[in-house]
Amino acid sequence: MNFIKTEIDGVVIVEPRVFTDARGYFFESYNEAEFVKNGIDCRFVQDNQSKSCFGVIRGLHCQLGEHSQAKLVRVLAGKVLDVAVDIRRGSPTFGKHVAVELSAENQRQLFIPRHFLHGFAVLSETAVFAYKVDNFYCKEAEFGIRYDDPEIGIDWKIPADKVITSDKDRIAKGLKDVPDNG
Repeated sequence: MNFIKTEIDGVVIVEPRVFTDARGYFFESYNEAEFVKNGIDCRFVQDNQSKSCFGVIRGLHCQLGEHSQAKLVRVLAGKVLDVAVDIRRGSPTFGKHVAVELSAENQRQLFIPRHFLHGFAVLSETAVFAYKVDNFYCKEAEFGIRYDDPEIGIDWKIPADKVITSDKDRIAKGLKDVPDNG
């Protein structure tokens, strides 16, 4: 696997070695020893999966405090723009984001550490999105900010009139409302 550091400390693009032949392909999507060797030491406790259509933006979400979650995300079918936003108060990159195209074709994954918001936009007709988390979901620790918060300025690559999102995501707070979540 190739581990590519991004401009935000802790957010890492993971590119697997893909072996292809006439039958198709094979790759290792997760290897604990390789991740630890590359500075990612997580014990994943849950896998999640969703399917969405073009224009869907899910996010920006996280779990706060002791319920915070690190995530390893990937796309099983289709293509998304995946986004991680640093909400670590006091961090030199607070409010900054990393956006990476993940697809079934490029097989890339993104590791998102704890104390980051996460979201994605579906760029293909449909997308099947899968992710591992290192902590269990807790409804009381749920937090989100608007996907279109101008303070963050994410270009989701979706025309505004084509965006599909939940009511909860549409009325979420802004970056200025992020609590100290250490």
